[in-house]
Amino acid sequence: MIRSLSLCLGMAAAAVAVAGTSSPISADPAPKSVLDFTVKDIDGKNVKLSKYKGDVILIVNTASKCGFTHEYKGLEAIYEKYKSKGFVILAFPSNDFGQQEPGTDLEIKQFCASKFFVKFDMFSKVDVKGENKAPLYSFLTSKETDPKFPGDITWNFNKFLIDRNGNLINRFDSPVEPEDPKITSAVETALAPAKTGVPSASAATATP
Repeated sequence: MIRSLSLCLGMAAAAVAVAGTSSPISADPAPKSVLDFTVKDIDGKNVKLSKYKGDVILIVNTASKCGFTHEYKGLEAIYEKYKSKGFVILAFPSNDFGQQEPGTDLEIKQFCASKFFVKFDMFSKVDVKGENKAPLYSFLTSKETDPKFPGDITWNFNKFLIDRNGNLINRFDSPVEPEDPKITSAVETALAPAKTGVPSASAATATP
């Protein structure tokens, strides 16, 4: 009995000591850019978005059974056009709109590969609205963290353009096709600094 009481008192003391200090997780500062997030890729592996520092990023919420699903083709086209300059696309499938993405991550991956030959990076299915909204999308749509382009995702294939330092610089609604000059010109403008001696992450590892 005495031993059990001593053990309980010791555990209680330890709990009080821990409560008096900040844990590494809770002490982390609020994210200041897209590069501060960690997400799961389509294969379930954790990916730190900081790996894309130096690249221009287009983030898109996608779906396989949507009227805008054909935009996968345009996304792949602009990815192939600009990837050598440091451009990447991050696709986040979501079932939030009309239940137009009912498949599993594996089914989504196979569909995109076989139907549209997608080679850009794809991530695990997430919620982009509502109570379970993914933290990345909370950051992208909140007026506190995104004062320039705030507002809820309107439908599948909303697009966010991120500069080389992880800052949101433009947003495009679903009907704006990936190859629309509004997007391609914005991408080219964002990529332009690479010509002034600022290498992109992907260009730095490219084979001459």
